Amino acid sequence: MQRRGFTIPLMIGGATTSRTHTAVKVEPNYHGPVVWVPDASRAVGVCSNLLSDELKPNYVQSVRDDYVKVREQHANKKGVKLVPLPTARANKSKIEWHGYVPPKPAFIGVKQLKNYPLEELVPFIDWGPFFQTWDLWGKYPQILDDATVGAAAREVFDNGRKMLDQIIKGRWLSANAVVGFWPANSVGDDIEVYADESRSDKLATFHHLRQQNEKPADNPNQCLADFIAPRDSGLHDYLGAFAVTAGIGCEERAKAFEAANDDYSAIMIKALADRLAEAFAEHLHWKTRREYWGYAKDEALSAEAMIAEKYVGIRPAPGYPACPEHSEKGPLFSLLQATDKAGIVLTDSYAMWPTAAVSGFYFAHPQAQYFAVGKIDRDQLQDYARRKDWDVPTAERWLAPNT
Repeated sequence: MQRRGFTIPLMIGGATTSRTHTAVKVEPNYHGPVVWVPDASRAVGVCSNLLSDELKPNYVQSVRDDYVKVREQHANKKGVKLVPLPTARANKSKIEWHGYVPPKPAFIGVKQLKNYPLEELVPFIDWGPFFQTWDLWGKYPQILDDATVGAAAREVFDNGRKMLDQIIKGRWLSANAVVGFWPANSVGDDIEVYADESRSDKLATFHHLRQQNEKPADNPNQCLADFIAPRDSGLHDYLGAFAVTAGIGCEERAKAFEAANDDYSAIMIKALADRLAEAFAEHLHWKTRREYWGYAKDEALSAEAMIAEKYVGIRPAPGYPACPEHSEKGPLFSLLQATDKAGIVLTDSYAMWPTAAVSGFYFAHPQAQYFAVGKIDRDQLQDYARRKDWDVPTAERWLAPNT
């Protein structure tokens, strides 16, 4: 936008963005107004300020002044001490592979799930983020009885449940998914995926980043590759992957609501599509643990326990803290054939369309856990560029949030 001389306002939001990141990394590089918007419900107010000839100048100046303070605070923070990459790798997660028997999935390859029954996803919905869409903050279900926002929370929840019933009965939305499992082994910080048990035909390599901040004693510098058996261990391990959407049909419904000047319903159906997509990811992981991979066949967790991630294994997603580099969705989608089998498309910047979609990996090892990679040093950036067969400027662009 800067290169082409744009001056139109730029609004930034989404789960992997922040006010600090916008102020430090984005706003200084664009002459037009840049505003971080924490959730969709606040976009309307921001747009109103930006469209008003009377309000815009003071509003834009106040945002810029705020970002100057954010950059100053960021610069004054005590820097995170990073260790050399070989030191971080020497402090990898301590997993005893001797005697471990990796669980074998029920099938190798991909399984397609089309037009999945939406009613089966409802029990897996995490309603907490639904209220945040409407700028209502609090833990569900306690928020419904909150002295300050309880009345408003009950109203939008009631309206949401009514529209959810309409979505299911009227088949307003379609849900598709693809799930797959393959033989896999780690090689350093990479995970190799193979076509069959001979492990001679490599289908893909997933490249992961390692925590590089200095750690206290007995606290490892983690990398997702740590949770897959090394190739030189001789163990036959496996990696799972998935892509789900519950957003097919959402855009058309939302546009119809907008055309009827019903912005409330347009936001509502998008919020519900997002909740159903996340519920589909939760439901599919549950089926994976109990059936498709079957390493936790006797699991009996409540919905609340699953939302709290009390299960064995993890499902990290590219673009999120444990694997923050988005381009890994490319080989992930290719391996899953996600566009053909689930109708989910990747944009040039590796965003998913429909937006009500979730994709990621499955790890089954009982020591696998979520973590944040955080800041990395120049040596790891250059190492990652080499492993990805990129030039350094490309790596700098994709790894900017972590450098």
